[in-house]
Amino acid sequence: MTTALGNVGGVLLHLPLRHFLFNPRRSLIPKPHLLARGVVIRAATTSSSSPPGTATGDSNPVTQDLTEDAKVSTGIPILACPICYNSLISKNGPGLTLAFQSASNLECHTCKKDYQNNGIYLDLAVASGSKDYAETMPAMTELFRSPLVSFLYERGWRQNFVWGGFPGPEREFEMAKGYLKPSTGGTIIDASCGSGLFSRLFAKSGMFSLVIALDFSENMLQQCYNFINQEGMPRENLILVRADISRLPFVSSSVDAVHAGAAIHCWPSPSAGVAEISRVLRPGGVFVATTFILDVLPPVIPILKTVRQYYIRASSNYLYLSEGELEDLCQTCGLVNFTCVRNGPFVMISATKPS
Repeated sequence: MTTALGNVGGVLLHLPLRHFLFNPRRSLIPKPHLLARGVVIRAATTSSSSPPGTATGDSNPVTQDLTEDAKVSTGIPILACPICYNSLISKNGPGLTLAFQSASNLECHTCKKDYQNNGIYLDLAVASGSKDYAETMPAMTELFRSPLVSFLYERGWRQNFVWGGFPGPEREFEMAKGYLKPSTGGTIIDASCGSGLFSRLFAKSGMFSLVIALDFSENMLQQCYNFINQEGMPRENLILVRADISRLPFVSSSVDAVHAGAAIHCWPSPSAGVAEISRVLRPGGVFVATTFILDVLPPVIPILKTVRQYYIRASSNYLYLSEGELEDLCQTCGLVNFTCVRNGPFVMISATKPS
């Protein structure tokens, strides 16, 4: 083991420290906040004939692996192609920062598809860049893509949630922080962020090294961008990404936390969304969400439950689940330690990725 560590150490001396701090796929040194949690570091084994602290030639598998990985890390390594889930690289060179340059390009390391940043958000939807094909979602999803609803969301729409038992954004944020403490210092995705109400709160809190405001609606992300500018917020730790919740553009096991505020009932397929969240969460990562809950006859009586499903399919209406269904959904998608807090139709749930 000493020899193995020595060989790895020789390679480390020739690579920038930021490469290891931010690369979630092949990083040999975990993020500082992971060190505090006692994460075990496994060193790659090399030939025992190599002297300690010596990096061998190009035939060394450790050197080859790190060299290839350094090419991938010219962008933000947690970002991945939503088609093949492989890492994205920057076509603008390694100088690309979290506050993306206007009109900067990223490219899939494997399938070579280009992804554009329009100066407001990075478009990582599967259909991004298509010329003739246009993605059409269910009616309720399309509603939130409209300029009017996006404009009204923080100007009266979200405030009406109080009638459904929602305690208000500030209180919800404080409640979520309690669940998210284990992921402090890491990366959080604010999924279905809308106009970025909670994305901005997370960024201002300083709890996370990186906040990703993610939504499928172009107009919601435009509103988020406008609010960021109005509030004079720095963007060093905040990026805006357009993506589908059922095809998250992130490397597997690369994210420390995912938050989804008042969103699950809007997703065309909650199981596809939660499964993707489970995939991108690192072991021990936290999922926190709020939604409207339904604990009346339809979820209990099988025939009425079936009628409800057919109604939802035909009407493209919201999908309100019961507490039991939400717990079963999380467990089915590989998450554990489900807990929830309720207030009438309002529920906040939390679950974790097994360590």
